[in-house]
Amino acid sequence: MNNFFKVLHKSKKSKARIGEIKTSHGIIKTPSFVAVGTKGTVKALTPELVKQIGTQAAFVNTYHLVTHPGAEIIEKAGGIHKYSRLNMPLMSDSGGFQVFSLAREQRKADIRGEEQPLVVKISDDGVKFRSAFDGKLIEFTPEKSMEYQRKIGADINMAFDECTYYPATHEYAEKAMERTHEWLTQCIKFKEDSSSLKQYLYGVIQGATYKDLRKKSAEFVVSQNTPGVAIGGVSVGESKKEMRDQVKWVADYLPKDRPVHLLGVGQVDDIIDLVKYGIDTFDCVEPTRLARMGVIYQVRGEIDITKNIYKNNLEKVDVDCNCYVCTYFTKSYLHHLFKQREILGYTLATYHNLWTMEKLFERLRDLISKDLV
Repeated sequence: MNNFFKVLHKSKKSKARIGEIKTSHGIIKTPSFVAVGTKGTVKALTPELVKQIGTQAAFVNTYHLVTHPGAEIIEKAGGIHKYSRLNMPLMSDSGGFQVFSLAREQRKADIRGEEQPLVVKISDDGVKFRSAFDGKLIEFTPEKSMEYQRKIGADINMAFDECTYYPATHEYAEKAMERTHEWLTQCIKFKEDSSSLKQYLYGVIQGATYKDLRKKSAEFVVSQNTPGVAIGGVSVGESKKEMRDQVKWVADYLPKDRPVHLLGVGQVDDIIDLVKYGIDTFDCVEPTRLARMGVIYQVRGEIDITKNIYKNNLEKVDVDCNCYVCTYFTKSYLHHLFKQREILGYTLATYHNLWTMEKLFERLRDLISKDLV
């Protein structure tokens, strides 16, 4: 396990640290942003462009890959790295997030009076989903989640968990947390009993917005001695303060010798604040999703390139950036691409936003090395 993660420097100012996560497909210098490649693709970018940006790792989603093309096909192709040509460290979600996201869509459908049985049943045994792709029934148990992730072949796997809805009652949040803990022990046993590729398991801390549950979950998950730990169930509808509190509450319980991943958080101000609590990696769809909406990151903020004020603006996309997009293209050109719904606009905006995230984390690592964070 010590070969998996190494702490290179600990800040004297906070719990922030610089480290390295070593996988079969490369080293992740931490703190780091993990780009979201839900279905085996970072949307709008080729694998070569992802590499050019300097992206160190990507996150794929087990539920979506099981619904299509299927874990068996990916295994037959030699694993997700060969299948997608994303030749970098990859993380895989367990399918647990879909307990939250599909159940949320179900509640919206119920309110509208529509039939949309996406989550058929949640029990201590696991979850039965209705495929959003073809309607087929899919069952996820801790063991099946681990088996699917084994076939997919990502370097880092998340234990099967229940991401609770917001706002959940204390009673339900506690039940979901206990279920998550039991599922974690089953995931660990499965990993111990099966011969798998060089894959590393992360246990997931849950507990919703309740301090006592978050601390209890952190104690349990960390005690299981998995190679890494993740914090889940945050940024699911609660306020920024509530989200940050959930991380703050567990900071003293987080392992000093293992990597910590924060699931689903990627706004710049949150990253800068939460890296101080010992978070090593972050993933979020926001940089790529916003890019496809025309929201372009700037070193000093962000702009909506679809606004007409940019039609005649021949300045570079970001005057403080030297990426490929900012070197060769103007705000006017990106505005034109988005107004004409040209696919290239999505590619250029996504490239730039992920480049900006990489530069943010390079800067963070430098500041931590100087004990300024």
